[in-house]
Amino acid sequence: MTANDSMAIQVSSLTKNYGKLTAVDRVSFDVPKGEIFGFLGPNGAGKTTTVRIITGVLKADKGEALVMGHEAGTLKAKQIAGVVPEMANAYEDLSGWKNMALMGELYGVPKNVIKDRSEELLNKVNLYSRKDESARTYSKGMKQRLILCMALISDPEILFLDEPTAGLDVQSSRMIKDFLLEFNSDGKTIFLTTHQMEEANQLCDKVAILDHGVIVKIDTPERIRTEIKGMHSVEVSFEGAVNPHFFNSVSGVKSLKKKGDKYRFYTDKPGSAVVSLVNQASAKNKEIVSLNVLSPSLEDAFLALTRKKES
Repeated sequence: MTANDSMAIQVSSLTKNYGKLTAVDRVSFDVPKGEIFGFLGPNGAGKTTTVRIITGVLKADKGEALVMGHEAGTLKAKQIAGVVPEMANAYEDLSGWKNMALMGELYGVPKNVIKDRSEELLNKVNLYSRKDESARTYSKGMKQRLILCMALISDPEILFLDEPTAGLDVQSSRMIKDFLLEFNSDGKTIFLTTHQMEEANQLCDKVAILDHGVIVKIDTPERIRTEIKGMHSVEVSFEGAVNPHFFNSVSGVKSLKKKGDKYRFYTDKPGSAVVSLVNQASAKNKEIVSLNVLSPSLEDAFLALTRKKES
């Protein structure tokens, strides 16, 4: 495969087998430099195996992968990448500051650079005031922010992230996402593996959806959403309780879900469904508190594409 200077990652026909199981099946894609690229898929889809090949943890049975023009797994490819796997941990007996120093030394970063960059990164994620405390005393969100800073101590050109906000509180999750957007605004590339559709929709320039080891779609989140037909939904809440049977008389309802204090139903004719809903509410003396017509979400598209693959 010929290296393309405009591409941060080039993947061609990657294949990985575990006995009779093909975990990754001739996967190919390119990630332009400076892009946030989302890698989505159900559990067992082959996402982690693909990322481990690209980051040099595993070797492919067939195919090639280049990172900034360098063969995946080579020393040069590893030196220019920061990696935050899902199960990454800081050294809990060390302070945040010493964790940063250790990671910098492992990457061969000069001591004066380690100091300046550690101060800059820890300040950005509101950890500098806790830098001398043991990482053991950090909350889960604080540890995740520290791990992210550790991955960036070498100022990598590309950052690989696996579920960076999984299980975090809203404040920590928002802080990490804002930090990633700032990192990307400097022209750096981010490869993001996530199960959170809204996170991918907010952050990614383009996403690839992987299922059963095969890529079923690569495009921008917006194009993927708008290509899914018949997936509009109507979300409504009422003053007081409403029995789900209420919706049996609303035209065009394909499926119905209760979402907290709201009901959401899917329809391929949202206009007529809303008219029918309002008429039914009036006839039953039910007061509508809120009513929204929603376009297909990235989650809707993801489910439609992966279910299609299964059928």
